[in-house]
Amino acid sequence: MSSTPEIPRVVVIGAGIVGCSLADELTARGWTDITVLEQGPLPAPGGSTSHAPGLVFQTNASKTLTALARYTVEKFTSLDVDGVSCFHQVGGLELATTPERLAELHRRAGYAASWGVRGEIVSAARCKELWPLIDESLILGGFHTPDDGLARALLASRAQMARACARGARFLERHTVTGIEREDGRVTGVVTDRGTFPADHVVSAAGFWGPVIGRMAGIDVPLQPLAHQYARTGPLPELSDATAEASKPILRFQDRDLYFREHTDRIGIGSYAHRPLPVDPFAVLPYDEARARNMDMPSSYPFTEEDWAPSWADCRQLMPTLRDAEIEAGFNGVFSFTPDGMPVLGESRRLRGFWLAEAVWVTHSAGVAKAVAEWMVDGRPSIDLHECDLTRFEEAQRSPSYVLERGAQQFVEVYDVIHPLQPMERPRPLRVSPFHARQQQLGAYFLEGGGWERPHWYEANAPLVDALGPLPARDAWSARHWSPVAAAEAKATREGVALYDMTPLRRLEVTGPGSLDFLDRMTSNNLRKKPGAVTYSLLLDASGGIRSDLTVARLAPDRFQVGANSPADLDWLLRHAPADVHIRDITSGTCCVGVWGPRARDLVQPLTPDDFSHEAFGYFRARETYIGHVPVTAMRLSYVGELGWELYTTADLGLRLWDTLWEAGRELGVIAAGRSAFNSLRLEKGYRAWGVDMTDEHDPFEAGVGFAVRMDRDDFVGKAALAGKGETTRRLTPLLLDDPAAVVLGKEPVYVDGLPAGYVTSASYGYTLGRCVAYAWLPAGLPTGTGVHIEYVGEKVPATVADEPLFDPKMTRIRR
Repeated sequence: MSSTPEIPRVVVIGAGIVGCSLADELTARGWTDITVLEQGPLPAPGGSTSHAPGLVFQTNASKTLTALARYTVEKFTSLDVDGVSCFHQVGGLELATTPERLAELHRRAGYAASWGVRGEIVSAARCKELWPLIDESLILGGFHTPDDGLARALLASRAQMARACARGARFLERHTVTGIEREDGRVTGVVTDRGTFPADHVVSAAGFWGPVIGRMAGIDVPLQPLAHQYARTGPLPELSDATAEASKPILRFQDRDLYFREHTDRIGIGSYAHRPLPVDPFAVLPYDEARARNMDMPSSYPFTEEDWAPSWADCRQLMPTLRDAEIEAGFNGVFSFTPDGMPVLGESRRLRGFWLAEAVWVTHSAGVAKAVAEWMVDGRPSIDLHECDLTRFEEAQRSPSYVLERGAQQFVEVYDVIHPLQPMERPRPLRVSPFHARQQQLGAYFLEGGGWERPHWYEANAPLVDALGPLPARDAWSARHWSPVAAAEAKATREGVALYDMTPLRRLEVTGPGSLDFLDRMTSNNLRKKPGAVTYSLLLDASGGIRSDLTVARLAPDRFQVGANSPADLDWLLRHAPADVHIRDITSGTCCVGVWGPRARDLVQPLTPDDFSHEAFGYFRARETYIGHVPVTAMRLSYVGELGWELYTTADLGLRLWDTLWEAGRELGVIAAGRSAFNSLRLEKGYRAWGVDMTDEHDPFEAGVGFAVRMDRDDFVGKAALAGKGETTRRLTPLLLDDPAAVVLGKEPVYVDGLPAGYVTSASYGYTLGRCVAYAWLPAGLPTGTGVHIEYVGEKVPATVADEPLFDPKMTRIRR
């Protein structure tokens, strides 16, 4: 196959808002050989864009989604067609009719301040001023965002289509894709019913048809289409003088799963209150056949009156004027959901040059297009997209039944008040460690991550709480998915010994004659150490951003065990591995127990034939040995700041390992401890969590992990970029809350001198310190002792910049 030409040939499948936005963004960057294929007629081809009501609320608990929405608003505001703007900035208003919702709106106002969106909590009277048709007596308050509004999606598609065509792109309607051509693991073209189009890159922006295109490419697309009710009233007397399309803010009534927008003298209403209505993407009708069956378009299904009735009653309660109104028209519009509610973006490793830009709503469309265009042209997006990366799902989370069940639940929970720790209810349990039965016997309180059941505390430890003395009372929100048992488990770890289930942490085996050279080039620290060494290192991208952090254990000259984070780490390494390096994920076939605390050596030493003294088995060392009858790989590591080891064995021997440690530890008072205590202990030590405290938007020096970068060694990915970095202007900063009873949870805005200056990444109560610990991205140079305020549910909580590590700064407890 010939090499990629200087200007790559790109075929985009789908001319909805995402495909049009992407063509515009790519041609603006000089990639002008763009063909956009659309199975329906242009400019309204019949997908989700064609029926989208266009509401854009920028604020989201996800910093990434907020950034994508902000760019969408910025771009569409700058576009017009025949003098009509592509964005109508009427603002947004979210209503609270319960105290729980009002507290949630305060949290949303905090997200807005953290991510740079204008917004404020307003009174019920102000809500009535903004939307005179509502019954003020029902309202407790609202969240007003003046820069939100209505995206005119079809106009924005036309505007961007015209700009892309002026730069050389072409849009071809009524071309149905029937196949994806490939050669040697790379895409080479797209086959349609009207010919074949050669391509160096193919982007699937097909919306709810994404799984259909994915199957042609041999790529599964974890996306579930669902139908969503939208209705429009007849003319309302109160709007009879209206001349503009809309004059009031777009409106959310989340307590009843409803939203509203004006259509001049009518009101459009969307409902998520009904049962999930899944749609098979392989059974969606072609455009002409849908029209022949009296459907407006393939994405517009018949309105189901029986689902609408409860929502209509709620609408009439909120807006008394609707009691005399009728529904003029309605339909069930199809759009896309994923198991976690996020888009699916990126290039497939299995089929190079095949990209996904799927499960994208109008709200985030232009932002996604910009990010994907940057990714394609420059090699990386300018914002962190790990929450959207197509590789993020585990294999166990990609089955059609899982995608359907979780996608439907995402629909149900669109407007629910969701706690940051709240797990999905089904399907569970999915992945369990070999210790699961013992954990159940100990009364483990399980939450979920990556499909794994993860104990957060154990009710068996409840009697230990009495010895703690009084703990600060928690508000109802921070008390969810928390127990004072976590404090007892943290104390027991600091004073005795505890077992932690570390099985869900990803483990990769890297072998082969080129393995050392490969890992040394791919990571930031020095790995050229003798077997038995363990090294904390970083995966960087070419710009020096932190893709992940790793622990790399050299177990033999050509064999390494790598502790990684997400499936994206495996994907990244496999993309770059030469032929003489072999990488496999061994997580599911292995397990791990963390044995930590000042009595950890007292527990493990009698069980092993090897010398586990500090002199013989130093910190950040590894060896293969036995614990009782169980062969283990023991690593002298501690993520909680105490003496201890991570003990790895195969899954079949995991239960025996647990029982051996448990039985031997009885006389030492061993306990099982969960992730709630674990998170508290790691924050007291200032240990970072990738994906929360740092991402590829951050470099190692500002993130406080510069010690894992050896600039004096041979070239490695990201070195040149780090060498050219200027002075750090921001820093991941430790904060201690001043009030011993105060707690924050993460993502709250931080105010310096009364102005928002950053945001909290992660936080937990530090039971050893007697204060809540919060890490936050703040301007560099804030001296220790600087007073700041963290906004928590509308209250400004005082905190102070602290030195780190906050606990055991000389590391004497780990190295003993």
